[in-house]
Amino acid sequence: MTGLLIRLFIGQKNNVQDPQVRTAYGKLSGWVGIVCNLLLCLGKFIAGFLSGSVSIIADAANNLSDASSSIISLLGFKLAEKSADEEHPYGHARYEYLSGFVVAVLVIVIGFQLLQSSAEKIISPSPVVFSWLSIGILGASILLKLWMMLFNLHVGKLIDSSTLKATAMDSRNDCISTLAVLLAALISRFTQLELDGWMGILVACFILYSSIGLTKEALSPLLGKAPDEELTERIRQRILSYDGVLGTHDLMVHDYGPNRMFASVHVEMAAENDVLESHDVIDNIERDFLRDGLNLLIHFDPIVTSDAVVNDVRHEIAKLVASIDECLTIHDLRMVKGPTHSNVIFDCVVPHKFRMTDAQLKAEISRLVQEVHENYNCVITIEHSFAPIPKCGERKI
Repeated sequence: MTGLLIRLFIGQKNNVQDPQVRTAYGKLSGWVGIVCNLLLCLGKFIAGFLSGSVSIIADAANNLSDASSSIISLLGFKLAEKSADEEHPYGHARYEYLSGFVVAVLVIVIGFQLLQSSAEKIISPSPVVFSWLSIGILGASILLKLWMMLFNLHVGKLIDSSTLKATAMDSRNDCISTLAVLLAALISRFTQLELDGWMGILVACFILYSSIGLTKEALSPLLGKAPDEELTERIRQRILSYDGVLGTHDLMVHDYGPNRMFASVHVEMAAENDVLESHDVIDNIERDFLRDGLNLLIHFDPIVTSDAVVNDVRHEIAKLVASIDECLTIHDLRMVKGPTHSNVIFDCVVPHKFRMTDAQLKAEISRLVQEVHENYNCVITIEHSFAPIPKCGERKI
């Protein structure tokens, strides 16, 4: 069924990097969710009213919220495809993230409403009429939701959409919650135990618990989530592969929505090289990344390589700094030599949650350097990384 729907509604189905194709997949998922959830909601409301089961009605309300979520996701994909304009030069792709957040909030609201109605059922119980029709509707609901989970998971992985992956997990949660309601109905039928209200409580708590993860997943890119470590390492290694590049640092990646990423980075090259040649290499790097969908802005850092003293000091201080913590790195080291002392100027990059304050780290580095070279005065700028630092111990010093 999944393959058939994709063939019928998606043109150029394999060209998932095309924003229009990606949007088409998102819209298809939205319409599938709307139609399926409305059918499930109608069937469960009928079964719930016939049997008087609050847990079945609660499950129906959950499907209604899922239908609303699908409408919001559909709207999010539609708005996200808008082109950039003067007010939003980076485009509108973050609407997809925003729609995911709204969906998560709706799930929380529905969860609290179900919790309230189930508690009322426990306090003021009413008999539940067993119906094989209700059992059949719940069984069919589980099978349909299982297919929806597999469908959204397949499409979500295909276009790398966190919204659709979250929708798939929501369908999985619905399978579990509906199975719980089905078991409650069967247990009540054969043991006379009235578990309807209690099962409604469990379903509501499960919905609320799962909504926490959905909310975090939706909020993270909106708040400025750190780029994936695999992505940043791939960018770093690719830049280092160009002739003349000695090092790279200060990478920043900004996520403006799926397939809308911008980045900036510093690239170190020998100061003795011809400036126009170095600039040409940088232009080539930027164009190559842009061709692959990443708008990369590069800042050129000239590094003195002909001064043996500066080179030795650079490697020596890098080792001293690494002795404090192997995740610490330095860059942009230069020296201003004087008759009585020499200023050694450099930047030091620290990971988040580092155990020392900036002032303590500066003092410790200065102490270690002056133990070796008492006439060296360290002028240190502390930087905090905006991207995952490469694995400690695997970098060249």
